Amino acid sequence: MTANHLLWLVLLLGLFGLSACGSPPPEGLRFAIASAPVTLDPRFATDATSARINRLIYQRLIDFDSTNRAMPALANWQQLDERHYRFQLIGEPAFHDGKPLQASDVLATYQSVLDPATASPHRAALKLIESMAVIDPRTIDFHLNKADPLFPAYLVIGIVPGELLAAQHPFNTQPLGSGPFQFIAWPEEGRLQLKRLSDQLPITFLRVKDPTVRALKLLNGEVDLLQNNLPAEIVQHLAEQGMQVERRAGSNFSYLGFNFEDPVTGQQVVREAIAYALDRQSIIHYVFAGGARLATSLLPPSHWAGHPDLTPYPYDPDRARALLASIGVDSEHPLTISYKTSNDPFRIRLATVIQQQLGEVGIKVHIQSYDWGTFYGDIKKGGFQMYSLAWVGIKTPDIYRYVFHSDAVPPNGANRGRYLDPAVDRLIEQAESAASQQARIAAYRALQERVFNSLPYVPLWYEDHLSVARPEISGYLLSSDGNYDGLIHVQRD
Repeated sequence: MTANHLLWLVLLLGLFGLSACGSPPPEGLRFAIASAPVTLDPRFATDATSARINRLIYQRLIDFDSTNRAMPALANWQQLDERHYRFQLIGEPAFHDGKPLQASDVLATYQSVLDPATASPHRAALKLIESMAVIDPRTIDFHLNKADPLFPAYLVIGIVPGELLAAQHPFNTQPLGSGPFQFIAWPEEGRLQLKRLSDQLPITFLRVKDPTVRALKLLNGEVDLLQNNLPAEIVQHLAEQGMQVERRAGSNFSYLGFNFEDPVTGQQVVREAIAYALDRQSIIHYVFAGGARLATSLLPPSHWAGHPDLTPYPYDPDRARALLASIGVDSEHPLTISYKTSNDPFRIRLATVIQQQLGEVGIKVHIQSYDWGTFYGDIKKGGFQMYSLAWVGIKTPDIYRYVFHSDAVPPNGANRGRYLDPAVDRLIEQAESAASQQARIAAYRALQERVFNSLPYVPLWYEDHLSVARPEISGYLLSSDGNYDGLIHVQRD
């Protein structure tokens, strides 16, 4: 596979005479992405591309510092009592149509998310909001139905204009926010145009599914910047051709997910066998060229609520075979599992390696690859036996309620595998109600141990982020969660 990728790239370079000095420089900047955003409405964005682009268009009440702790963005806050928070807008924020962003817009945004009729996937994380009240145009109070010292960190939804919400404006295709980039046009699914407000620089996001074609377009000057989803050998070739390659350790959590209502993947012994059958370290070495770290939990060990003492499942194919033998699986009676993934070539390549490793212990894997929209839709509906995905941009441990609590089965959250564990529910609630930070950390670590042992997910790795840019592009900085904030400062020299 590695040789084929490189050979195909070299043949195309020779056939079309492409080089690092192709097309003349455009007026704006073109960013090639593997998948288009699903929605530009922050109330519904859950996929990585949508979330990253929405960050550019909209502003949020809070953001996070380098230690993943909440910090002011649109607003400062004060805690008036254990269930009462007051937020005050900073400066004079305005939407891109010139109208001021006020507390009434914050109220309208969060009322919409909390309205069951809206069916926002973010509603579950905010159900602790009992009521909200606008104090004045710059001030809004939040009253909670229970104490939660992490509450400010949950207010990460991009704020939309209340008047347009009332008019049922189609934010999903015609966004209007107050962020550093303004929406210009979305003429087709694979081409989205924004404008950087600081200098009016046009930014075009171009969907180019195939990584080889993305690389060719970069070399030919048809695009200026790529990020992630590139095979290691293509990255090496681009570097040899004079492209700028930057890397940063990532925090996005890649995993295998399972359907607990399925008679096969619902069995603990099967999930354990899969965990022991995977040689993750070899995959990281040969497929990622070292560009990932073994994962044990949704939160990396460096996170304040992470668990630094969890040890990854070792590669132990003999143990995997013994576990499978205990339920009657052997070479003559293999287990068959359907494995869903996207049709991105790099993801198919990873799936093929996993297929091979599981096959060696007696699990016959049938790979089903789909375009991103179909694949992600199936996962959200629970239409799978096993699948692979990554959680991106995780900042707070409330992700455990959203993903693993019994109350978070869609549409109330993202417990897509229907994982129902009363012990996990109790630990989540214990962590949320802990009276001190030390007690909260202890509860979250106990929770992570329980999840690690019961395996609703088989942890894979935290992928590094990489960007590849043409020589004349400067100032693009990668973030640990892979967001596109580097576009705020990128320049063409």
